[in-house]
Amino acid sequence: AEKVLGYDLLSLCLEGPRDALDRTQHCQPAVFVASLAAVEKLNHLQPEVRGRGGRGGWARRRLGPARGAAEAALGSVSPQVVERCVAAAGYSVGEFAALVFAGALGFAEALYAVKVRAEAMQRASEAVPSGMLSVVGRREANYKFACLEARKHCELLGIENPVCTVSNYLFPDSRVIAGHLQALEFLQENARKYYFKRTKMLPVSGAFHTRLMEPAVEPLAEVLKSIEIQKPLLCVYSNVDGKKYMHSKHIQKLLVKQVVSPVLWEQTMHSVYERKQGTEFPYTYEVGPGNQLGAILKQCNLKAWKQYKHVDALEDEEAAET
Repeated sequence: AEKVLGYDLLSLCLEGPRDALDRTQHCQPAVFVASLAAVEKLNHLQPEVRGRGGRGGWARRRLGPARGAAEAALGSVSPQVVERCVAAAGYSVGEFAALVFAGALGFAEALYAVKVRAEAMQRASEAVPSGMLSVVGRREANYKFACLEARKHCELLGIENPVCTVSNYLFPDSRVIAGHLQALEFLQENARKYYFKRTKMLPVSGAFHTRLMEPAVEPLAEVLKSIEIQKPLLCVYSNVDGKKYMHSKHIQKLLVKQVVSPVLWEQTMHSVYERKQGTEFPYTYEVGPGNQLGAILKQCNLKAWKQYKHVDALEDEEAAET
C-alpha cells in the first residue's frame, strides 16, 4: 500500500494524527485497505467459517454478503471461499473493496483508483463550503420538499445553482442530505417543520455523492479506463441502482457515476436479502472499521441481522466478544 500511496498508511492509521487520517484523501484508502485486511483476518482466525461452506455459499448454512464499516467486502480472497459466497456489497468507497474480493479488480490497481478518487473528492470539497447532514425523520417527512425549500433559501442568499439533495438512503425514515452548508443549516433550524426527529452534521469535508463532486468524475474515469476489469466471480451490488454488476464495462461506468449519485444502500439491502418466505438468511459479515452498516441492517431487516457479525482487522478478538 505504501508504494502505491506514497506514504505510510499503517503508521497513519495506528499513530495519527487523527485530523490527517480524517481527511478524505487519506480516509478512503485507509477504509479500503482496512476492509480487505478484515477479510483476511476472518479467513485466518475463523476456520470454522470455512469449514461450514466458506462464508457465503448456498450450502446448508449459507454465509452471505459482507459489508465493511461504511465500506465492505465479503469473504476471503481464497478461491474456495469465493466459490461458496453468495454476494458482496460495499458502501461508497467500500464498493472497490467488494470488487477486489470478487476478483473484478486487482488490489494495487484498485488502491490507486481509490487514491485518485479520494484526492479528487478532497479538492472538490475544498472548492465549495459543503457537507452532509444525517436525518431521521417521521413518516410524514418529505425529504425532496425540504431540500427544495433549502435550495430556495440559498438562492435568496445569493448562491447560484445551490445543491441540497438526498445523497444516502440508509434505512426506512433515515437519509443523509448533502449540499451547501447554508442549505444544511437551514434544514437543521427548520427540522420540526419538515418532521425531522433528529439531525446531525457528519464529520466530512464535502457533499459527497452530489453534483458538487463533478470535478472528481474525470480523474477517476481516466484511471478506470487504464485498469483491467474482470467480470466478478460472485454477485456484487452497485450503490447506484442497488442491482448486480453484469460485466466489466458496467463496473467502469457505475463506479464513476457513483461519485455524483446517491448511495442506494437501503434498496441494496432489499435486493441482497430478497428471498422466498421460509428460506433461511445467510450469514453476514461486516468487515472493516466500525459497525454502522450492521446497525443499518438491523433497521432494514431484523431477521437478516440476527445472522450478522462484525470483523475489524485492528480490533482484539477477545475484546470484541466482551
